[in-house]
Amino acid sequence: METLPGTVEPTQNSGQSPSQPQPAPASQGVPPSPAPAPTGKAPRSPLVLVVVAFVVALMLYIGYHQARRSAVGGQQITQSTLAPDFSLESLDGKSTRLSDFRGKAVLLNFWATWCGPCKVEMPWFVDFQNQYGSQGLQIVGVAMDDASKEDIAKFAKDMGVNYPILIGKDAVGDQYGGVPALPESFVIARDGKILDKIIGLRGKAEIEDEIKKALNTSPATSRASASENTTATPPQR
Repeated sequence: METLPGTVEPTQNSGQSPSQPQPAPASQGVPPSPAPAPTGKAPRSPLVLVVVAFVVALMLYIGYHQARRSAVGGQQITQSTLAPDFSLESLDGKSTRLSDFRGKAVLLNFWATWCGPCKVEMPWFVDFQNQYGSQGLQIVGVAMDDASKEDIAKFAKDMGVNYPILIGKDAVGDQYGGVPALPESFVIARDGKILDKIIGLRGKAEIEDEIKKALNTSPATSRASASENTTATPPQR
């Protein structure tokens, strides 16, 4: 076929349309670079590392305090153990010792203003103090939180508390096994020995039964006095 002047002859390529793009020629003497193999690991986010470090630090902190509490004095608080004596400040600013209530049945309650179950049982304690106070029951509350004395006093007033509230210290909690959970209460007999340890929330009837057991105990001083009188006074003939 003749080519007219001023025109371009189309390229002849068998089996290929002139409109199809032509593949780019490979570079001479340079082999193609292989694609990087996938590693299957996503890059670690700095946030993940911060969270992991925080969790590890928290576990170490908890473990340290649990070990410290377990090691305090090596004392196990069990039934028939003499309740450790302590002195704490009350809401009215007076120093109060547990031994001040010796001869009475005592319900020693560790609590906090943020503790939900504590709010459930405190009205029960108010009822118990009203009902059994004349028989020798004395409920003593120990606040184990970081609230101010004013906030604790307001909370106790709003709850209608009618028994002494003392400002707690970690050292006193350690004397009673560390107080790992709140509420935690100890039922103490008239002779100062622990009858029962109540962790968490129990039923009102169960707590009342333990209080009745404590009320039925005898003070150690009374038994000692009776023993002295028996030895000092000869039998009458």
